Amino acid sequence: MQTHPSGRVGPNAILQMVEAVRMLSGPEVLDRVCAAAGMPGLVDNLPDRMIPAHDALSLHRAVAAELPQDAADRIAREAGRRTGDYILSHRIPAPARLVLRLLPGRLAGPILLRAISHHAWTFAGDARVTHDATPPMELVIHDNPLAMPGCPWHLAVFETLFHRLVDRRIIVGHSECCTDGAGACRFVFHQSRAAADHR
Repeated sequence: MQTHPSGRVGPNAILQMVEAVRMLSGPEVLDRVCAAAGMPGLVDNLPDRMIPAHDALSLHRAVAAELPQDAADRIAREAGRRTGDYILSHRIPAPARLVLRLLPGRLAGPILLRAISHHAWTFAGDARVTHDATPPMELVIHDNPLAMPGCPWHLAVFETLFHRLVDRRIIVGHSECCTDGAGACRFVFHQSRAAADHR
């Protein structure tokens, strides 16, 4: 398990987690989580630029430590969904979104996977990210600086992007995780024939 990640990640790793905690558990729980993460003044000093990966990981870990597992997972997934929405709105141009939605899933999926890899700083900082576009598609974050058991935040980021731009029937699996001692977090995109041939 990687305990001292280096480098910097996009601010949404913190911003959207803060909003998810506030929305789903309330401001008092948010204050408790921020204090547990070692950032008691975070709510009043939210980042607007790249942040140290260890700060984001500390917040994600504090959510997991301070709340029951089902609530923590729900918050992480909501934060991931919100991060995916941000990427859709601010990192993928409208013409590209339109083209992806018009293409068959078997073509749109690999294109989106490459685009995600090129914007990996949002969810992986300066970690090495590789991908394989042949079915089943895979995205691998080597020494993932934001690895959490099951990586629910990452799963929700990727599911949001693929569901909105490729096909809602795509399921993102997590076959290896740095928290289990693996050298990388491996995400697998399962695409049924019906999904691949839709539209």
